[in-house]
Amino acid sequence: MRLAPGDTLLVATRNKGKTAEFRAAFAALGVNVADLTEFEGGRDIPDIVEDGDTFEANATIKARTVALATGLPALADDAGLCDDAHGGAPGVYSARYAGEGATDADNNAKLVRELRAAGATVPAADAGGAEDALSTARFVSCLVLYKPDGDTLSAEGAVEGIVTGAPRGAGGVGYDPLFWLPSHGRSMAELSVGEKNAISHRGQALAKLLELLGGTGADR
Repeated sequence: MRLAPGDTLLVATRNKGKTAEFRAAFAALGVNVADLTEFEGGRDIPDIVEDGDTFEANATIKARTVALATGLPALADDAGLCDDAHGGAPGVYSARYAGEGATDADNNAKLVRELRAAGATVPAADAGGAEDALSTARFVSCLVLYKPDGDTLSAEGAVEGIVTGAPRGAGGVGYDPLFWLPSHGRSMAELSVGEKNAISHRGQALAKLLELLGGTGADR
């Protein structure tokens, strides 16, 4: 796949934080990055139904819908938390684990409740200092770059940790307070923005995607 200097890449998001991250990353390729709030035809993009059973499937649905509606290459991501104690849940349902419109607190409470009901626990020797360690887990992010001609590129990143029943930290979003990082001796919600960005699953996926692109927009 090739992205040439001067090309416009449309990110399938209205999240300005994500847009800024992608804009900075693709600047090295000379690629212009816009998002749905900036793109004039953004309001004409069809509703996107994320009904895939994997992160890659959902990211592909988003990227393909935006690319075909606009005629521009599109980048989309899907991410979530996967625990090992009961089949990788909440997985692709991470944002709506406790139902449509659920809050972060609702989702966190359901996850802990279900892990306790399953009798999940991590031995202290493997818990990396986590209090009330319930399950090994990982945050996963998948990025998909889709061009209107159907050419597709994807990359995935992951951060390993422990789900605990003792939330810590006021920062972060989603499941961050429950996600203990043995490598840091803190929860994800206790990290600074800089520390989190340095290890983030989306950041890892983005680095892999840029590597696949060759870092200079060369064909791969």
